[in-house]
Amino acid sequence: MNKLLYFAEPMDKSEAHHIYGTLTLNESKNYWIVEGEPVVIELAKRLFPGSEGLGRGKAKFPNRPRLMGDLNWLMLRYPLEIKDQDAWQTTRSQAIKLVQERLIQAQGPKQIAPPPDYFKGELRPFQEEGLAFLLNNRRTLLADEMGLGKTIEALAMLAATKSFPCLIVVPPHLLTNWMEEIPRFMIPPELPGETLSLFERDIGSHIHVIKGLKPYKLPQANFYLAHYLILRGWKGVLPEMPFRAVIFDEIQELRHGKTEKYSTASLIAEKVENVLGLSGTPIYNKGAEIWNVLNIIEYHCLGDRDSFTREWCNGYGSDIVVDPEMLGDHLKREGLLLRRTKDQVLTDLPPKRRVVQTIDFDKGLFDELIANTVVKAKAIPALENVLARGRAMRDVVEDTRQATGLAKVPGVVAFVKLLLEAGEKVLLFAYHHSVFDEYAKEFKQYQSMRISGRENKVEKANAVKMFMDGKTNLLLISLRAATGLNLQRATCVVFGELDWSPAVHSQGEDRAHRIEQRDSVLCYYLVCKGGSDEAMQEALGLKVSQFVGLMGDHVETMTDRLLAQRVAKEHIRKIVETLQQRAG
Repeated sequence: MNKLLYFAEPMDKSEAHHIYGTLTLNESKNYWIVEGEPVVIELAKRLFPGSEGLGRGKAKFPNRPRLMGDLNWLMLRYPLEIKDQDAWQTTRSQAIKLVQERLIQAQGPKQIAPPPDYFKGELRPFQEEGLAFLLNNRRTLLADEMGLGKTIEALAMLAATKSFPCLIVVPPHLLTNWMEEIPRFMIPPELPGETLSLFERDIGSHIHVIKGLKPYKLPQANFYLAHYLILRGWKGVLPEMPFRAVIFDEIQELRHGKTEKYSTASLIAEKVENVLGLSGTPIYNKGAEIWNVLNIIEYHCLGDRDSFTREWCNGYGSDIVVDPEMLGDHLKREGLLLRRTKDQVLTDLPPKRRVVQTIDFDKGLFDELIANTVVKAKAIPALENVLARGRAMRDVVEDTRQATGLAKVPGVVAFVKLLLEAGEKVLLFAYHHSVFDEYAKEFKQYQSMRISGRENKVEKANAVKMFMDGKTNLLLISLRAATGLNLQRATCVVFGELDWSPAVHSQGEDRAHRIEQRDSVLCYYLVCKGGSDEAMQEALGLKVSQFVGLMGDHVETMTDRLLAQRVAKEHIRKIVETLQQRAG
């Protein structure tokens, strides 16, 4: 059977017994416009939700390969006079090629795409397969589990398609991370009028972060970053920008349809050639939320909302998908969804992966908490006693570390919640009791357990048992209370605060990375730009998004502690000097 039967050549004017209307490509080449008898227009609007009404006697189909099958099908039943034969044959050929590529991807062998120009990262084999999928499906949802490199694949796709300028929409707490991932993986393409070579360009000048709800004239850039909370203020501007691609990171932010940010996102996506959604958890509580998410990516690819709930769910208005597996298979066949889990690509992953993730922090809270510490730092040079001066410096740094930990709490909590919603089993490490208390309060709904050093033996054993028995997926642990714990059920280790000693972090990682662990353990170091984190990153050898420090990989010894103190000494001085500069 011909699997491309619905792409049979429509009858031309000389063959048809009756011509029902005309098919014209509009001037911008964005839409095919059907003008014809009522029977044709009514059928198009009723059967093909991707088509849109233009009043009586007209319908339009977006000029996208995915919808060409619908238009081709319509013309097999109701022949139309094609006004632009060359454009029709070109678009039709592209659609046939897309279907063929999907069949190859569905049946194997797997296609791969090598790293493209403008991209300086390295892709693992499954990421090369992912890039090939994205290049064949320019409007799709990449739903790989967290930690498999969706950001890298998205940037590789931008580079391969040269889709600049592009818009990247992210949750607020991930804005800083994208600002640092782009320079790490991308070589900036030239801006109009720019004469610098690839190696002379500063990619920082190619990135603009859109700020505030009040629109302003945007500077020239190749990468525009915006967070979801400001979209509503830019509704009249962003959809008119000449973006060639839009990436919606954590696209589940758009799972609720009746909001201004959803409306703005929809208008942007409608005008853009390449639309990519990223999410390891595209659906939260209700299966029908996937309709809202995919409707952003490809308008009415699942029909209208009422039709979707009637056919895929329990009835009109229902949010419960009857057969989620069938829906997932359909989306994959249509090139609307790519999802890989860790167990599917385990052979491509190292046993333990370390990622430094930059998160935003509450600068206002940090400044408030650090006000008295700044005064203390200013007074240090006046202390004549060397021991007193040393104690004062340590106190100042300790205050700064605690203020940093507290200011990071919102970002850490938002990040860990994403992991928990994705079904990960998380060990979250902290140092200060005050930070622990904030975590416990924020994660109360997850029935989190804690080992902070304040528990007795029975309480500590119960916390371990609750986590290992699956009664909770979140265990809060003190950085210096992890010795001897076997927690191999964990799939993610997260450091919300840092220690001066690499061996302490290694010890924390190894609570999950045990001999019995068959998964690839992902270790996140959540850092911020400010406070004490930057100095501690430097001391540990942690660079942004790349772990290059030498970990001890053993229980901390006295030698390790003394060495860490020696390395930390210079960085402690930097923290104190920074506070003294604040004091003026």
